[in-house]
Amino acid sequence: MSAASVIKAPVIQARELEVFYSTSQILFGVDLDVLEGQTVALLGRNGAGKSTTMKAIAGLAPPRRGSVRLNGLELTGRRPDVAARAGLGYVPEDRQIFPDHTVEDNLLIARKKGPGGRMDWPLDRLFETFPLLHPLRKRIARRLSGGEQQLVAIARALAGNPIALLLDEPSEGLAPIIVQRIAETLHKLRAEGLTILIAEQNMHFCLGIASHALVIDKGQIVYRDTIQGLKANEDVRRRYLAM
Repeated sequence: MSAASVIKAPVIQARELEVFYSTSQILFGVDLDVLEGQTVALLGRNGAGKSTTMKAIAGLAPPRRGSVRLNGLELTGRRPDVAARAGLGYVPEDRQIFPDHTVEDNLLIARKKGPGGRMDWPLDRLFETFPLLHPLRKRIARRLSGGEQQLVAIARALAGNPIALLLDEPSEGLAPIIVQRIAETLHKLRAEGLTILIAEQNMHFCLGIASHALVIDKGQIVYRDTIQGLKANEDVRRRYLAM
């Protein structure tokens, strides 16, 4: 078998996820794979199930049925800290940084070795990757703008040296210039080979970042393709992504 024909195992794998909030079912058999080095955009309208999918993968919304694996390790039914120690970085929709700590302290608090003792993201590399944060490193986090806080949240997730990163709505509510800076940062992370799953409403934000796209609607994956394939498919964009 040639090297080109070798099929990679997914870093993030979800199978037949069914998630309920009380008696209301939110996800209906969600399947997804994110291979090593891919940046996959999970796209859909508000309420389609994007954030619930991310929470199910991170262990914050345990599925009633189905499974989640990270690099082959079964995470279903295990606490979120198990997923974090296994190498899953998670940036929630509401960021959840430590507001009364400095930028630098937010990063130092989150610092830990990744799987196998990896330390890919020392403090100096984080500030090199997020140059906007370096002059702000001693500033209290609650005094930052929304965009600056989002950068802190992403950098903090990387400080844990993950093998894969989940980003839930990273562009939501931010000024266009900040959205562009976040896009540039994520494009850089993709170029460095990080495995990323992004949940977004903003398809245009993902066009220059993601390699592949999934579209979710009413709790089900309804479309899978490369990001270029989605860009060319006007019918899918109009049916599931038009606001």
